[in-house]
Amino acid sequence: MLAAPIASAALQPMLIDTLRIDPPLTLAPMAGHTNHAFRLLCRQLGGCGLVCTELISSQLVQERRTSALARFDWSPAERPFAAQLFGSDPAIMAEAARVAADAGADIIDINMGCWVPKVAKKGAGAALLRDVCTATQVVAAVVRAVAVPVTVKVRSGWDAEHLTAVEFARAAENAGVKAVAVHARTAQQGFSGSADWDIIRQVKAAVQFIPVIGNGDVFNAADARRMFAQTGCDAVMIGRAALGHPWIFQHIAHELSTGHALPPPTRAQRAALALRHARLTLATTYLSERQAVLELRGQLGKYHLDEPGSVETRNRLYQAETLADIEALLLPLI
Repeated sequence: MLAAPIASAALQPMLIDTLRIDPPLTLAPMAGHTNHAFRLLCRQLGGCGLVCTELISSQLVQERRTSALARFDWSPAERPFAAQLFGSDPAIMAEAARVAADAGADIIDINMGCWVPKVAKKGAGAALLRDVCTATQVVAAVVRAVAVPVTVKVRSGWDAEHLTAVEFARAAENAGVKAVAVHARTAQQGFSGSADWDIIRQVKAAVQFIPVIGNGDVFNAADARRMFAQTGCDAVMIGRAALGHPWIFQHIAHELSTGHALPPPTRAQRAALALRHARLTLATTYLSERQAVLELRGQLGKYHLDEPGSVETRNRLYQAETLADIEALLLPLI
């Protein structure tokens, strides 16, 4: 349905230790979205060199809780992929990393970017950026615990008065981290305001040997091109812009490689991809059908399947209870 991207020197592969990320476009971890089905869909459509799981609690993994281990939902078809863990206790993070690596994770990614209260109030996620010493201890413990590469995803800092990404990136490199991803907003910004890409440039200038992945406000090929040029980053990470648009990596890779944009998918093509997304989810999820469909409601609504000026399809998707309901709604659109 969609043409395969064309390789070009314009997109140089990135190495995370010995892992080749080609093309250097990566899917950001997003809670409630980057489950196996969505990760695999992005990989299958092309242009996405690396995917990452939803964030997983190290505490629950260390305790072998079913709720956490069920999120070990990866498969070889996703490779290379990263398993993202969050937590603030070095020993617990180290043990969780060992469990994930033993389960086949190619990369252990440490979350130091999540700003939501239920994570930050425990001293985890972006809250670690307020204490570079503890953050570095967490990184060092995880690096010592596993043989696979360890990466970290950070924000610019906790707030505008405490921009710690550069200081932490240097410490993380010294502790053995193999790549740093920088979302160029502070934790207090959440997703508001604009990303300040200059912090990505500063981090890239501060580290010596490891690649830097830029993240924030990349919605198309022009944005990706500007981020590469302005920051010198080694890869671009895309999050919210991929939701409902899993072909975005393929389109960006193609345009940056050839100079020509692929046509946007038609409504019928979008509906076909949404249905593929739904069916793949129900075929692979650890959730019950009802739970999975409740998650899918919001995910499929982002495919923009309505005619201009209408919200009928979206509203009906939000009322779906089963996969059969979704199929009955989407099949006539294909």
